[in-house]
Order: sequence, then structure tokens, then C-alpha cells
Amino acid sequence: MLLIDLGKCNGCGLCVEVCYCQNLVLVGRKVEKKEHRECPGCSKWCTMCEMVCTTGAIQCSFEVVTEG
Repeated sequence: MLLIDLGKCNGCGLCVEVCYCQNLVLVGRKVEKKEHRECPGCSKWCTMCEMVCTTGAIQCSFEVVTEG
């Protein structure tokens, strides 16, 4: 799941440029996820947007499942 901390976002747009599925957009000077759209890149552990974010505003979280 893609989480965006708008308080940390500086509107640089680096995440928008690298987003595999074009799921991110700049609105004003803040990044937003496109409405009602899941990112196939995120479901495949892409995390490029998180890696290029210089302010730490983006976190890609995943559920880890282990078999007992």
C-alpha cells in the first residue's frame, strides 16, 4: 500500500517521474495518488517512488505472510 505524508512532500515531482503505472500526480505542489487506482508496480514490490523521495514522504508498505 502506498502512503503519502503530505506534510513532508516538497512537490519536487521525482516520484511522479518514476512511477511505473503513472499512479501519482502533482496537484499544486503536493503529490497525490490517482483516485480509485491500484498500482500494479507496487503490488510487484516496485518502490521506485519511495526510493527517489528525498524527504521520506512516501512509504510503500507490504503485508508479509509466512507459513507456519
